[in-house]
This record gives sequence, C-alpha cells and structure tokens, in this order.
Amino acid sequence: MEKIKLGQIGIGHNHGEAKMRGARKFPELFEIVGYAEENERWYGKRSDLPGYEGLKRMSVEEVIEKSDAILVESDVWDLTKYAQMCIDAGKHIHMDKPASGTLEEYKRLLDTAKAKNLVIQLGYMYRYNPAVRDCFERVRNGDLGEIYSINAEMSTFHGKQYKQWLTNFGGGIMYILGSHLVDLIVYLMGEPKKITTFLRSTGLDDVHFEDNNLAVLEYENALARIFVSSVEVNGHGRRQFVVSGSRGTVNICPIEPATMTYSDTTITDQPYKNIKIDIPFDNVPKKGRYDDMLQDFYEYIKGTKQNPFSYEHDYLVQKVLSDIVGGVRFHGKNID
Repeated sequence: MEKIKLGQIGIGHNHGEAKMRGARKFPELFEIVGYAEENERWYGKRSDLPGYEGLKRMSVEEVIEKSDAILVESDVWDLTKYAQMCIDAGKHIHMDKPASGTLEEYKRLLDTAKAKNLVIQLGYMYRYNPAVRDCFERVRNGDLGEIYSINAEMSTFHGKQYKQWLTNFGGGIMYILGSHLVDLIVYLMGEPKKITTFLRSTGLDDVHFEDNNLAVLEYENALARIFVSSVEVNGHGRRQFVVSGSRGTVNICPIEPATMTYSDTTITDQPYKNIKIDIPFDNVPKKGRYDDMLQDFYEYIKGTKQNPFSYEHDYLVQKVLSDIVGGVRFHGKNID
C-alpha cells in the first residue's frame, strides 16, 4: 500500500491535535512529514501535545513542498487562506471548519480544487456519526417518506474563557457549532427558500456575544430548526438531530455517543403513544472520532472512493451559514 506524505498547517484549531493523533494511528496509510505553526502563542500552548510528539516543526512553505496532502488546522479565520496556498501548489487538503474568508474567496478555493481534481475534505465530524449515517440511509431509501421537519440542536455550557474566544466570530456559537447542523440539513434538503434567525446574547459571565441562537430554514413543505447555545447546562448531553416525515421519524439524542430511536407507520399508528425501537451502534469516539474520516481521506486521494460531499455542497453549506449569521466576519483574533 503506497503511503501518502501528510503534513499539517496550523495547530490552533480545536480539533487539530486530535486529527494528527488520528492520522498517526495509520502508519500504513500516512507518512507524517511534520507541521507548521506561524503563531508563537499557539506553538507555546500546543506544540507539546501528544499528537505532535517527535514531529518536526517546519515553515508553511516547507510543509507544502514536502507533502502530498495537508491537514489545514489553523485558527478558524486563516483556514481558507492556507487552504488556497495548498491547492494552488497542487496538494490535496483536509480542511477544518467552518470555512473562513468571503464567499467569493471560498468559492475560488473550491473551484480551483475542482479544476485541478484535488480533494477537499471538510472536517464536519457528524458526517461520520453512525446514527447520522443511518438516518441518511433511511431518508435515501424513502423509509421516512416526504420530510416535513428537522430539529437540530447542538449546545454546550461553555466556560468563560471559551466564550471570550467566541467573541471573535460574527454569529458567535451559531457560526462555530451551527455550521455542523447546516451541513447535515443542506445535505438532506438542499438550499432553503427562506431563513429567519434569532441571534441573542445573554451576557452570562459578562461576556457579550451571540450565545443563545435559533435559525429557522423554510423549504417547500418542511421546516428545519437549528438551536445552538453556549449557556445550556448539560447541553452536550441533549444535542439532537430529529428528522420526521410522512412515514416515520428518526430521533438521535444525544448525538455523541449516538443514541437513536426509530418509528414508522409499520411500527405504530397510535397518535398518543410512545412506540419506537432503539437502534444500537458501535459508537465513536470510542473507536476514534476521526478514524473513518482520515481513512476516507486516503481513499479519496487514491481514487478508490468518491467523496459524497461535493464541492457544490460544501459551498452551499458556507453560503447558508453566512446567510444565517449575517455574513462571515471576524471581530478580532484573540486565541485566549
């Protein structure tokens, strides 16, 4: 099996070190060449994490030169900039999320990659969640009938330091976490006809940003609701993705570790009874949250598997997210 030479640009993204740890679990697939980090504050904070142990620190240019493929894991506001450098140099990329820059800059990145037949894999981890994948399959098979409703929630009770970091982003927690849910909804439903948003700040801990948010996406015959909050106690334990149609309902709650119930008209026709079946899963992150993602990245590059999330899909996700938050924008570059 021919190895891919893999480097990483940036260690500032919250998922970056875990991606590198994941890649190093597959020495038969990847030869790790090293990593680059231009921000000395990030280097001081994260270079001694296990994922980077024994790896060479390089310049950005050296990583690009020596790699066949690159993990782009910089500060969120620099993702598209570094990704474009890699694509211009003819390198495949795994790019963390959500994308940065203007929609025009992001579209240029995707268009360049498509023209060069280069892989861009976005780091939306719920694409690899076993319950979400099961839900996608049931929708494709028509088990749920015509989809009428999606309820998606992804909240957390964040500490003050993390909330201060979130003040960097227009849309606050909706931009950072809501992007995951937009990815799933757009994959199932496409572009909404209308978007209505409620971006609110509670001011908890005297940190002022959009920390309590709702977006409603309207389709021809369906509504999709996205709720994300930084102030929900046990919000992580109540994260959910619920898809309901004319024949059945999938209820994933929590999303991690995936717990799913399923009900359709072959199981019950009782409107006032809770009749459902539990769907068991061999869960991630028990196995490794990014294992399947990184193995797929290898296969996309080798051409043995096709990425089901197209360049056009990835652009539409960013467009819808931008519409929700009122345009992708950054208020500052505070990493603390």
